[in-house]
Amino acid sequence: MADVVSSELVVHGNAVSYVESGADSGGPVVVLVHGIGSRAAQWEQVMGRLGETCHVIAPDLLGHGASAKPRGDYSLGAHACGIRDLLAALGHDRVSLVGHSLGGGIAMQFAYQFPERVERLALICAGGLGREVSIFLRAATLPGADLLLPLLAGSWVRRGGARVGGLLSWARVTLPAGLEECLVGFGSLGDRETREAFVHTARSVLDPAGQRVDARDRLYLSADLPLFVVWGRKDAIIPVAHGEALAASVPGTTLEVFEQSGHFPHLTEPARLAEVLARWVRDTPAVVVDPAELTARLRAAPSS
Repeated sequence: MADVVSSELVVHGNAVSYVESGADSGGPVVVLVHGIGSRAAQWEQVMGRLGETCHVIAPDLLGHGASAKPRGDYSLGAHACGIRDLLAALGHDRVSLVGHSLGGGIAMQFAYQFPERVERLALICAGGLGREVSIFLRAATLPGADLLLPLLAGSWVRRGGARVGGLLSWARVTLPAGLEECLVGFGSLGDRETREAFVHTARSVLDPAGQRVDARDRLYLSADLPLFVVWGRKDAIIPVAHGEALAASVPGTTLEVFEQSGHFPHLTEPARLAEVLARWVRDTPAVVVDPAELTARLRAAPSS
Protein backbone atom coordinates (compact mmCIF):
# COMPACT_ATOMS: atom_id res chain seq x y z
CA MET A 1 0.00 0.00 0.00
CA ALA A 2 1.32 3.42 -0.96
CA ASP A 3 1.16 6.29 1.53
CA VAL A 4 -1.69 8.78 1.24
CA VAL A 5 -0.66 12.35 2.02
CA SER A 6 -2.90 15.38 2.59
CA SER A 7 -1.83 18.75 1.18
CA GLU A 8 -3.21 22.20 0.46
CA LEU A 9 -2.56 24.74 -2.28
CA VAL A 10 -3.96 28.24 -2.71
CA VAL A 11 -5.44 28.73 -6.20
CA HIS A 12 -6.95 32.09 -7.17
CA GLY A 13 -6.93 33.06 -3.51
CA ASN A 14 -8.89 29.98 -2.37
CA ALA A 15 -7.37 27.14 -0.37
CA VAL A 16 -7.78 23.82 -2.18
CA SER A 17 -7.24 20.67 -0.12
CA TYR A 18 -6.20 17.46 -1.83
CA VAL A 19 -4.81 14.02 -1.04
CA GLU A 20 -2.06 12.37 -3.03
CA SER A 21 -0.57 8.92 -3.34
CA GLY A 22 2.10 7.30 -5.50
CA ALA A 23 3.94 10.51 -6.38
CA ASP A 24 7.14 8.46 -6.67
CA SER A 25 5.53 5.54 -8.54
CA GLY A 26 6.55 6.84 -11.96
CA GLY A 27 3.10 5.91 -13.20
CA PRO A 28 0.50 7.98 -15.05
CA VAL A 29 -1.38 10.71 -13.19
CA VAL A 30 -4.90 9.63 -12.19
CA VAL A 31 -7.33 12.21 -10.76
CA LEU A 32 -10.24 11.06 -8.60
CA VAL A 33 -13.23 13.43 -8.40
CA HIS A 34 -15.78 12.96 -5.62
CA GLY A 35 -19.52 13.66 -5.70
CA ILE A 36 -21.80 16.28 -4.18
CA GLY A 37 -21.64 16.60 -0.40
CA SER A 38 -18.61 14.31 -0.33
CA ARG A 39 -14.84 14.70 0.13
CA ALA A 40 -11.53 13.42 -1.16
CA ALA A 41 -11.04 11.26 1.93
CA GLN A 42 -13.64 8.88 0.49
CA TRP A 43 -11.00 7.67 -1.95
CA GLU A 44 -8.23 6.86 0.52
CA GLN A 45 -8.66 3.07 0.53
CA VAL A 46 -8.59 3.05 -3.27
CA MET A 47 -5.65 5.47 -3.42
CA GLY A 48 -3.38 3.40 -1.22
CA ARG A 49 -3.64 0.49 -3.64
CA LEU A 50 -3.85 2.45 -6.90
CA GLY A 51 -0.88 4.54 -5.79
CA GLU A 52 1.38 1.51 -6.08
CA THR A 53 1.37 1.91 -9.88
CA CYS A 54 -0.10 5.38 -10.48
CA HIS A 55 0.37 8.93 -9.23
CA VAL A 56 -3.08 9.57 -7.73
CA ILE A 57 -4.54 12.96 -6.83
CA ALA A 58 -7.96 13.53 -5.25
CA PRO A 59 -9.05 17.12 -4.55
CA ASP A 60 -11.75 18.39 -2.25
CA LEU A 61 -13.90 20.35 -4.66
CA LEU A 62 -14.49 23.97 -3.70
CA GLY A 63 -17.41 24.06 -1.29
CA HIS A 64 -16.57 20.58 -0.02
CA GLY A 65 -14.37 18.96 2.60
CA ALA A 66 -11.46 21.09 3.78
CA SER A 67 -11.36 23.29 0.66
CA ALA A 68 -12.54 26.90 0.69
CA LYS A 69 -16.24 27.61 0.32
CA PRO A 70 -16.40 30.96 -1.45
CA ARG A 71 -19.52 32.70 -2.68
CA GLY A 72 -19.25 31.97 -6.39
CA ASP A 73 -19.89 29.64 -9.29
CA TYR A 74 -20.52 25.97 -8.48
CA SER A 75 -21.48 24.78 -11.96
CA LEU A 76 -19.90 21.78 -13.68
CA GLY A 77 -17.84 24.10 -15.85
CA ALA A 78 -16.53 26.03 -12.86
CA HIS A 79 -15.55 22.83 -11.05
CA ALA A 80 -13.82 21.54 -14.20
CA CYS A 81 -11.86 24.79 -14.47
CA GLY A 82 -10.92 24.57 -10.79
CA ILE A 83 -9.51 21.08 -11.26
CA ARG A 84 -7.65 22.17 -14.40
CA ASP A 85 -6.07 25.07 -12.52
CA LEU A 86 -5.10 22.93 -9.51
CA LEU A 87 -3.45 20.35 -11.78
CA ALA A 88 -1.66 23.04 -13.77
CA ALA A 89 -0.36 24.59 -10.54
CA LEU A 90 0.90 21.14 -9.51
CA GLY A 91 2.64 20.74 -12.90
CA HIS A 92 0.35 18.16 -14.53
CA ASP A 93 -0.80 18.81 -18.09
CA ARG A 94 -2.32 15.42 -18.99
CA VAL A 95 -4.24 13.05 -16.72
CA SER A 96 -6.63 10.14 -16.55
CA LEU A 97 -9.90 11.23 -14.94
CA VAL A 98 -12.10 9.14 -12.64
CA GLY A 99 -15.36 10.77 -11.52
CA HIS A 100 -17.97 9.52 -9.04
CA SER A 101 -21.60 10.73 -9.14
CA LEU A 102 -21.47 14.53 -9.59
CA GLY A 103 -17.73 14.01 -10.08
CA GLY A 104 -18.56 11.93 -13.14
CA GLY A 105 -20.42 14.88 -14.61
CA ILE A 106 -17.47 17.13 -13.79
CA ALA A 107 -15.06 14.64 -15.40
CA MET A 108 -17.14 14.59 -18.59
CA GLN A 109 -17.30 18.38 -18.57
CA PHE A 110 -13.51 18.53 -18.11
CA ALA A 111 -13.03 16.21 -21.09
CA TYR A 112 -15.39 18.41 -23.14
CA GLN A 113 -13.69 21.70 -22.19
CA PHE A 114 -10.08 20.49 -22.12
CA PRO A 115 -9.88 17.41 -24.39
CA GLU A 116 -6.15 17.91 -24.95
CA ARG A 117 -5.54 17.29 -21.22
CA VAL A 118 -7.38 13.94 -20.91
CA GLU A 119 -5.76 10.56 -21.58
CA ARG A 120 -8.53 8.28 -20.29
CA LEU A 121 -11.98 8.73 -18.70
CA ALA A 122 -13.64 6.54 -16.06
CA LEU A 123 -17.14 7.11 -14.67
CA ILE A 124 -18.39 5.59 -11.41
CA CYS A 125 -22.16 5.78 -10.78
CA ALA A 126 -21.97 9.03 -12.71
CA GLY A 127 -24.45 11.85 -13.01
CA GLY A 128 -25.27 13.52 -16.31
CA LEU A 129 -26.45 10.42 -18.16
CA GLY A 130 -30.21 10.54 -17.66
CA ARG A 131 -32.94 12.28 -15.70
CA GLU A 132 -33.49 9.78 -12.87
CA VAL A 133 -31.92 10.61 -9.50
CA SER A 134 -32.87 10.14 -5.84
CA ILE A 135 -35.68 12.20 -4.34
CA PHE A 136 -33.37 13.59 -1.63
CA LEU A 137 -31.16 15.34 -4.17
CA ARG A 138 -34.19 16.61 -6.09
CA ALA A 139 -35.65 17.98 -2.86
CA ALA A 140 -32.50 20.03 -2.29
CA THR A 141 -33.45 22.16 -5.31
CA LEU A 142 -36.92 23.09 -4.04
CA PRO A 143 -37.62 26.67 -2.97
CA GLY A 144 -36.83 27.05 0.71
CA ALA A 145 -34.53 24.02 0.85
CA ASP A 146 -31.71 26.26 2.02
CA LEU A 147 -33.90 27.30 4.96
CA LEU A 148 -34.95 23.76 5.88
CA LEU A 149 -31.52 22.13 5.72
CA PRO A 150 -30.19 23.98 8.79
CA LEU A 151 -33.01 22.43 10.83
CA LEU A 152 -32.49 18.93 9.41
CA ALA A 153 -28.71 19.09 9.86
CA GLY A 154 -28.78 21.04 13.11
CA SER A 155 -26.62 20.20 16.09
CA TRP A 156 -29.49 18.50 17.94
CA VAL A 157 -30.03 16.15 14.98
CA ARG A 158 -26.31 15.39 14.81
CA ARG A 159 -26.20 14.69 18.56
CA GLY A 160 -29.16 12.36 18.19
CA GLY A 161 -27.47 10.62 15.29
CA ALA A 162 -24.31 10.22 17.33
CA ARG A 163 -26.31 8.60 20.15
CA VAL A 164 -27.95 6.21 17.68
CA GLY A 165 -24.52 5.45 16.24
CA GLY A 166 -23.23 4.73 19.73
CA LEU A 167 -26.10 2.34 20.41
CA LEU A 168 -25.50 0.54 17.12
CA SER A 169 -21.81 0.26 17.94
CA TRP A 170 -22.65 -1.10 21.40
CA ALA A 171 -24.95 -3.64 19.75
CA ARG A 172 -22.15 -4.49 17.32
CA VAL A 173 -24.20 -3.38 14.34
CA THR A 174 -22.04 -1.90 11.58
CA LEU A 175 -23.48 0.70 9.23
CA PRO A 176 -22.82 0.11 5.52
CA ALA A 177 -19.87 2.25 4.41
CA GLY A 178 -21.95 4.16 1.87
CA LEU A 179 -24.66 5.01 4.40
CA GLU A 180 -22.08 6.08 6.96
CA GLU A 181 -20.47 8.44 4.41
CA CYS A 182 -23.89 9.86 3.49
CA LEU A 183 -24.47 10.65 7.17
CA VAL A 184 -21.07 12.37 7.39
CA GLY A 185 -21.93 14.47 4.34
CA PHE A 186 -25.37 15.28 5.71
CA GLY A 187 -23.89 16.32 9.03
CA SER A 188 -21.53 18.72 7.27
CA LEU A 189 -24.56 20.72 6.08
CA GLY A 190 -24.86 22.16 9.56
CA ASP A 191 -22.08 24.54 8.48
CA ARG A 192 -23.59 27.55 6.66
CA GLU A 193 -20.92 27.90 3.95
CA THR A 194 -20.94 24.17 3.22
CA ARG A 195 -24.73 24.17 3.05
CA GLU A 196 -24.83 27.12 0.65
CA ALA A 197 -22.25 25.48 -1.61
CA PHE A 198 -24.25 22.23 -1.55
CA VAL A 199 -27.49 23.95 -2.57
CA HIS A 200 -25.81 26.01 -5.31
CA THR A 201 -24.10 22.89 -6.66
CA ALA A 202 -27.32 20.85 -6.60
CA ARG A 203 -29.32 23.57 -8.35
CA SER A 204 -26.71 23.85 -11.10
CA VAL A 205 -27.41 20.29 -12.27
CA LEU A 206 -30.80 19.31 -10.82
CA ASP A 207 -34.37 20.51 -10.48
CA PRO A 208 -37.39 18.90 -8.78
CA ALA A 209 -37.97 16.74 -11.87
CA GLY A 210 -34.47 15.24 -11.78
CA GLN A 211 -31.15 15.79 -13.54
CA ARG A 212 -31.28 18.62 -16.05
CA VAL A 213 -27.70 18.41 -17.37
CA ASP A 214 -27.10 15.63 -19.89
CA ALA A 215 -23.71 14.86 -21.43
CA ARG A 216 -24.93 12.25 -23.87
CA ASP A 217 -25.54 14.68 -26.74
CA ARG A 218 -21.83 15.49 -27.07
CA LEU A 219 -20.10 12.25 -26.15
CA TYR A 220 -19.55 11.65 -29.87
CA LEU A 221 -16.77 14.24 -29.66
CA SER A 222 -14.86 11.85 -27.39
CA ALA A 223 -15.25 8.81 -29.61
CA ASP A 224 -11.51 8.05 -29.40
CA LEU A 225 -11.23 8.58 -25.63
CA PRO A 226 -10.97 5.32 -23.65
CA LEU A 227 -14.14 5.11 -21.53
CA PHE A 228 -14.51 2.85 -18.48
CA VAL A 229 -17.84 2.69 -16.62
CA VAL A 230 -18.29 1.22 -13.13
CA TRP A 231 -21.66 0.97 -11.40
CA GLY A 232 -23.13 -0.62 -8.29
CA ARG A 233 -26.04 -2.90 -9.11
CA LYS A 234 -27.81 -1.75 -5.90
CA ASP A 235 -27.37 1.97 -6.56
CA ALA A 236 -30.41 3.78 -5.12
CA ILE A 237 -29.15 7.27 -6.05
CA ILE A 238 -28.60 6.93 -9.81
CA PRO A 239 -29.85 3.72 -11.47
CA VAL A 240 -27.43 1.24 -13.00
CA ALA A 241 -29.50 1.44 -16.18
CA HIS A 242 -27.75 4.73 -16.95
CA GLY A 243 -24.38 2.99 -17.07
CA GLU A 244 -25.71 0.06 -19.07
CA ALA A 245 -27.30 2.38 -21.62
CA LEU A 246 -24.08 4.38 -21.96
CA ALA A 247 -22.01 1.25 -22.55
CA ALA A 248 -24.49 0.07 -25.18
CA SER A 249 -24.47 3.40 -27.02
CA VAL A 250 -20.76 4.29 -27.02
CA PRO A 251 -18.61 1.80 -28.96
CA GLY A 252 -15.54 0.54 -27.14
CA THR A 253 -16.84 1.34 -23.65
CA THR A 254 -15.87 -1.10 -20.90
CA LEU A 255 -18.60 -1.69 -18.28
CA GLU A 256 -17.98 -3.27 -14.89
CA VAL A 257 -20.99 -3.82 -12.60
CA PHE A 258 -20.34 -4.43 -8.90
CA GLU A 259 -23.24 -6.68 -7.95
CA GLN A 260 -22.86 -6.18 -4.19
CA SER A 261 -22.37 -2.40 -4.21
CA GLY A 262 -24.71 0.56 -4.19
CA HIS A 263 -23.78 4.15 -5.01
CA PHE A 264 -20.34 4.00 -3.35
CA PRO A 265 -18.26 1.13 -4.82
CA HIS A 266 -15.08 2.92 -3.70
CA LEU A 267 -16.24 2.49 -0.09
CA THR A 268 -17.89 -0.92 -0.22
CA GLU A 269 -15.37 -2.66 -2.53
CA PRO A 270 -12.25 -0.44 -2.56
CA ALA A 271 -9.76 -3.23 -3.25
CA ARG A 272 -11.69 -4.45 -6.27
CA LEU A 273 -12.18 -0.92 -7.61
CA ALA A 274 -8.47 -0.14 -7.23
CA GLU A 275 -7.63 -3.37 -9.02
CA VAL A 276 -9.91 -2.76 -12.02
CA LEU A 277 -8.80 0.87 -12.32
CA ALA A 278 -5.12 -0.06 -12.16
CA ARG A 279 -5.61 -2.76 -14.80
CA TRP A 280 -7.59 -0.38 -17.02
CA VAL A 281 -4.89 2.30 -16.85
CA ARG A 282 -2.14 -0.25 -17.44
CA ASP A 283 -3.81 -1.95 -20.41
CA THR A 284 -5.33 1.12 -22.08
CA PRO A 285 -2.98 3.33 -24.13
CA ALA A 286 -3.22 7.06 -23.39
CA VAL A 287 -4.99 9.03 -26.10
CA VAL A 288 -3.81 12.27 -27.64
CA VAL A 289 -6.81 14.18 -28.97
CA ASP A 290 -6.52 15.62 -32.48
CA PRO A 291 -8.12 19.12 -32.52
CA ALA A 292 -8.72 18.84 -36.26
CA GLU A 293 -10.75 15.67 -35.71
CA LEU A 294 -12.89 17.42 -33.07
CA THR A 295 -13.57 20.22 -35.53
CA ALA A 296 -14.51 17.74 -38.24
CA ARG A 297 -16.94 15.94 -35.93
CA LEU A 298 -18.61 19.19 -34.89
CA ARG A 299 -19.03 20.29 -38.50
CA ALA A 300 -20.38 16.89 -39.53
CA ALA A 301 -22.91 16.69 -36.68
CA PRO A 302 -26.60 17.07 -37.64
CA SER A 303 -27.92 20.59 -37.12
CA SER A 304 -31.08 19.35 -35.42
